[in-house]
Amino acid sequence: MPSTFETRLNALRERMRDTGTDLVAVGPSSHMMWLAGLDPHGDERPVMLLVGAHYAGFLMPALNADSARRHTGLPLHCWSDDEGPAEALGALIQALDLPQGGIALSLDETMRADFALMLLDRLPVGRRRFTEETVGHLRARKDEDEYRLLKASALLNDKAMQAGFDALREGVTEREIAAIIRDVYKASGAVPEFTSVCFAGNGAFPHHHTGETRLKPGDAVLIDTGGRLSGYPSDMTRTGFFGQPSDAFAEIHAIVDAAVAAALAAAKPGVRAGDVDKAARDTIAKAGYGDNFIHRTGHGLGIDIHEPPYITATSDAVLGEGMVFSIEPGIYLPGKFGVRLEEIVILRADGPEILSSMPRSVVVRAA
Repeated sequence: MPSTFETRLNALRERMRDTGTDLVAVGPSSHMMWLAGLDPHGDERPVMLLVGAHYAGFLMPALNADSARRHTGLPLHCWSDDEGPAEALGALIQALDLPQGGIALSLDETMRADFALMLLDRLPVGRRRFTEETVGHLRARKDEDEYRLLKASALLNDKAMQAGFDALREGVTEREIAAIIRDVYKASGAVPEFTSVCFAGNGAFPHHHTGETRLKPGDAVLIDTGGRLSGYPSDMTRTGFFGQPSDAFAEIHAIVDAAVAAALAAAKPGVRAGDVDKAARDTIAKAGYGDNFIHRTGHGLGIDIHEPPYITATSDAVLGEGMVFSIEPGIYLPGKFGVRLEEIVILRADGPEILSSMPRSVVVRAA
């Protein structure tokens, strides 16, 4: 039975045939991790994985070779600091046995420019595109193993989020709540990725930097947090209240929750990402707060916390079964509070499945 990485390499070659691609080139990145289980440290020494129709191999610094061989069975074309990479790269290109004349190249958009140019100078490139139609296309549709990892990460995130809200008390700082959340990840063998804790008016900044603001009765509390478990991240936002929620807060929370529900209802295989964004945006605009929804509705999530598909107003990307993405509309009222509610979903044949089990209702903690 082929390994996960053999299966993915075979799927990539099939996709290459479908798109008329002769060569896929990726650097140290999530693409490399997804394809080969290897993510070497990216520095000034060129590292790349080149995949052709019948051969795939790494250009690899010799000092990283022993470590790399523990993670991949693909051939390594090694080079040392005293030799430089030119000869090893030439041998790798020759082993690929590429077609004569102009080749169609799919190039990793995250590869360092100097490494990409070094490769391009050695190839008769007739058509060059980035990897959205090859590796990116495959990565956008998660398999069941990836789903299980993302689901487990999401459920741990529920636990971390709950711990943060449970620790609310008068005088506690945003930073202290963030530390409690991070400790939950660490205790479960996960790595904290980010934690944004926003009290009162700080919630009106979508990317607020957690600080020393102290909690007081009557404050809204927005928490956006994620960790990485077994290589896969989580991401979720919930908004609560310390004390009895005001009528104004309850109204805004209900509007945002309705926007999430509208986007969930719109998300089906074959639907444009822009139409999902429109469903959320229209709900908020009809309530009179269109100018206070100041970001996209969502982003894809996989090995990377932010990856395609992006759920934006201008996106023509067609959503497909197996895609994982966030739905996270918000309303931000400067000087008062912000409300954002975020779900991570996997798209099934009949619509989205939410990975979290934590309700979106207002999280109320007594003052």
